[in-house]
Amino acid sequence: MINMRKYLVYILIISFVLFPMSFIQAEEVRISLRSNYRDLSVPQVQLISNISIRKNHNYGFFGYSTVTHRYEDKSINGDSVVINHATGLMWHQSGSDKGMGWNEAKQWVKNLNRRGYAGYFDWRLPTVEEAASLLELSRIAGDLFIAAVFDVKQSGIWTGDKNDSASYLEGVWSVRFKGAYGAGDVSWCYENASNYVRPVRSMK
Repeated sequence: MINMRKYLVYILIISFVLFPMSFIQAEEVRISLRSNYRDLSVPQVQLISNISIRKNHNYGFFGYSTVTHRYEDKSINGDSVVINHATGLMWHQSGSDKGMGWNEAKQWVKNLNRRGYAGYFDWRLPTVEEAASLLELSRIAGDLFIAAVFDVKQSGIWTGDKNDSASYLEGVWSVRFKGAYGAGDVSWCYENASNYVRPVRSMK
């Protein structure tokens, strides 16, 4: 009888010690998304991870992110940001007020870094994986497939990734939060097309 009680006490102690540790470790796990730019073909983009594709098309796909987001909206030095603790990324809460070409978008980010938005100087255009991670399963913010924590004006954003199969002009990947087939749209377009800018930075 005494041995049985000791055994039960031992099990209880192990449970209290191990289960909370496992819970904490699970909370701290981050999904790693590529942050360096690449030249990507349509088939390569259609194979990116953490995405559920509703329909492929000639320029990319309609789909949504499978990442379980842990968003936190925050004001730093009066500047609004959105932190995703699931990916370790900090996003500009809104972005540009107007659409622009890709080269103008890159200059827009340079100007943002000169200012030091939210006290940081390492803002950049997202990769297609990072931008696509914002796509939600359903329309949440107005008619956009994006979380309501973000500004709804930026209906489609540039990435820093190019399309190596584009022809006479530079092809660049974009993510549009207005899509079809019940999902957002990941597709490439020419650099002189018009998209908004939503910068991102990797948190250390």
